[in-house]
Parts: sequence; C-alpha cells; structure tokens
Amino acid sequence: MSFIFPKIYPILDSKFIPTNGRKEFSRRLGESLTGAGVTLLEYRNKNGSDSEIIADAAILRSTMPAQKVKLIINDRVDLVDSIVFDGVHVDAGDSTPAEARTLLGPARIIGTFGGSESLLPGVLSEPADYLSIGPVGATTTKQTTKPSIGVGGVRRLRNQAGSKAVLVAVGGVTLATAAQILTAGANTVAVAAAIFDSPDPANEFRRWMESLS
Repeated sequence: MSFIFPKIYPILDSKFIPTNGRKEFSRRLGESLTGAGVTLLEYRNKNGSDSEIIADAAILRSTMPAQKVKLIINDRVDLVDSIVFDGVHVDAGDSTPAEARTLLGPARIIGTFGGSESLLPGVLSEPADYLSIGPVGATTTKQTTKPSIGVGGVRRLRNQAGSKAVLVAVGGVTLATAAQILTAGANTVAVAAAIFDSPDPANEFRRWMESLS
C-alpha cells in the first residue's frame, strides 16, 4: 500500500469523549487534530452501542477529511464501509486479518496485534498492513495482562520481524521514551492517554511531533 505511516498517531478511546456535549466536543477535537497535522487516527469504543459508534464516527469523518486523515476503527469490521473509514484494527477475539481483508478488499488499512515478548506464530503471513507490539510500558488506557517489554523488547521484535514489517509500538509510550522506541525499530508509536488526558490534545500532539522531528 502507498500510505506512509507517521511517527506518531493518536488512539481516541471513547472514554476520553464526555457524555455531556459529546457532539460538540468531538467536532472541535476532530477539527483541531486535523489542524495539528494528524494523518492517522484510531477510534476505539469497546462498549458503546452501534448508534453511539456511528454518531462519533460521522463527526470524526466530517472533521477529518479522507484526503488529510486516515481513520481506522478498532474491532468493528462490520461498520467500516458504512462509516466510510479507511481501515480497521483487529485483535485476538475480533475478526481475523484474513476475514477483514476479504470483507474490506485490498485498499483498506488493516492492523493486528503482532506480539509482546515474541511475535505471534504465523503473524507475518497475515494480510495486515501493520502489527502493533507491546505494551512497551505501563498503560492505563487498555486493560492487559501482558508484561511490559520496554525498549529492548521492541528491538527484539524488530529483529524477529525483519525490515519490511510495519511495527506500531503501543501501551505506556511516553514523550521521554518515544524517540528511543523508534530508534529501537518501531515505525510508529501510538498513544492514547498521553495525548487525550491533556487539556489541549491538538497542542500535545504538536509537542510530540516537534520532539520526534
């Protein structure tokens, strides 16, 4: 695929979107993140209703136009077409990358979990555009029992994956460690709380981009 993965992309978990004023908050957030230079964003909503997910997605798509921002949704392969998103991230228990590729075709972005201490068996043969790896450090956004792998774990996974695989480091990535993680072999770092716990997520994203430039 021709899409170039950025050094950093935000994961917008639904818990960061307030219940009151949800539409207006999402509209302002989408516009400000686009203005800040975000080119890839993952929207994750594990527990929301279909109507909530579709409503959030519509606002994100309208404020983050496809010619500027690629939008991927976590898990919901069945909604990608209807919400006009650019792809999906599937993990264990979700649809498989092969199922997602069959449903969505060759042009959509498909990501999946690649491993923690070591790559998952057979994962390099999956029809996925990127593999998420981690958690790199302690994370408060996504519940996981996997141990933190640190920068050394990123380096080991890169050695296992070879040079062609796109590796996205997730979980507990901080501004202090992001550059080291990229140097160790990750193509991209994906961050959630580090961006969206800030009073001004767009400005925080700019700060991260400046630090990694």
